[in-house]
Amino acid sequence: MIVCRCEEVTYKELLETADKYDCSARELKLRTRAGMGYCGGRTCRNMVDKMASTMESNKRTQTTLKYQPPIRPIRFGDLGGHEK
Repeated sequence: MIVCRCEEVTYKELLETADKYDCSARELKLRTRAGMGYCGGRTCRNMVDKMASTMESNKRTQTTLKYQPPIRPIRFGDLGGHEK
């Protein structure tokens, strides 16, 4: 199951990375790029945060991922290069 559609990060990949490195949510994001795609984590940030906080081996305090919108909004037509 894909958790981060922008970076194509799977649930299995997140679990394996969290187990291997005993990651916080921020470390999971940096190691797997989940939440670093076009949407800025709007679709997967909560899932990555929740996965990191429920890991049994992770006993340290958690820092939640920040929400960072794009610098400026653009139209889909601009992304695809379509002229009016």
